[in-house]
Amino acid sequence: MHSSIPGLGRVMVFLAAALASASFAIPEDWGEEGMQYGQLGTDVTLSCPGGSMQWDTGATALPEGSAIQQGSLVLPSASLALMGTYSCHDEDGGLLHTVALRLGVVPAPLPGSYLPGVPFVSCRASDYENFSCSWTSSVETFLPTRYITTYRKKSLTGEEKWRNKNGHVGLCLQDSSRPGTCTVHRSEFWSSYRLNITEVNPLGFSYRLLDVTMQAIIKPDPPESLVVEPIPLAPRRLHVSWKYPSSWPKEPHFQLRFRLQYRPVIHHSWSVVETVNLSEVITDAFAGLEHVVQVSAKDFLDAGNWSEWSAEARATPVRACHRVPQVLGTVASLSCDSLSVTDHSDSLEKMAVLVSLGVFAFFILAAVLVISILIWLRVRKHGKDKTKPNFLVAATHLKLYGTSALPSPA
Repeated sequence: MHSSIPGLGRVMVFLAAALASASFAIPEDWGEEGMQYGQLGTDVTLSCPGGSMQWDTGATALPEGSAIQQGSLVLPSASLALMGTYSCHDEDGGLLHTVALRLGVVPAPLPGSYLPGVPFVSCRASDYENFSCSWTSSVETFLPTRYITTYRKKSLTGEEKWRNKNGHVGLCLQDSSRPGTCTVHRSEFWSSYRLNITEVNPLGFSYRLLDVTMQAIIKPDPPESLVVEPIPLAPRRLHVSWKYPSSWPKEPHFQLRFRLQYRPVIHHSWSVVETVNLSEVITDAFAGLEHVVQVSAKDFLDAGNWSEWSAEARATPVRACHRVPQVLGTVASLSCDSLSVTDHSDSLEKMAVLVSLGVFAFFILAAVLVISILIWLRVRKHGKDKTKPNFLVAATHLKLYGTSALPSPA
């Protein structure tokens, strides 16, 4: 129980700060001169600059129960019937001020204007240095609406935590050219952030709190400069290359991996390969058929989400060539025709198969040769061993009997 009190206290402080910021952000002037807003069922006071001697509503009389207090017109328990245009005049009947009263209601199946609803908010980082949040209103209020967008860094450690005892609160900057979005610049890779998107209109405000971490919301922009080219003499190959998105910090600090999808234009199913390189060779394209290729990117360490697919690029593999035989003395030539998808294979693949068979045959021949040499050496050694005792016997016989056999000297 005690452990929850500090957390609850921080939440209450944060909410109080949000309410205070919203209250300061609700100005009386909403850029609509002569317009005043009020909420149904509450007392509404219409002020007249310089004071007023009388008020009127044009053709109709003032509402029953209304009263003039110090020049201001007070309308108790305002109802939809009180909406309209009111005018205040001086003693001589001169017009001092005209105000149009517009009343709003909390969300209900009633006509009129509405309090703000809790906005829908989502955030995305296209790099590890900045992130943006976008929002849409959950209720059509029929009123002018403004947004207060702030953030607080949550994970503060060490010296930063000591410096920011009350938590660092900053503005999520809005860009008038991109309504409904704001950006936090120089965000930190290891930090978490709490976003407060507050929707404000003349009747009140509502807000959404959203916790984000960079690793969860990272989503790169699509790769750029996608180029697809046929490879000469390779009917089933296409060379594909691309570049990092310009919005992404370049390697080696943060790297991306890529996903390549391709298909013949006349087909509907995609083939997909992944790579960490900035180029790839498609080896199973269909000769003579135009192919469409796209590429997307994701953080190298698999954080966040894949980017959207890049713009399409198209190319057609070269047509396969075959030799036309010599007929009636004519010179043999090469004729290039489109290969059908199922009846032809790539000549380079055939060559690869032949090379593989040749290497295999070479190793078999080498093994047979080695075995033959070993057998020959063994047989030769065995033959030497058989002849060796005969020489020894002859030598011994010569030594024992050779002297007596010699003639004696005269």
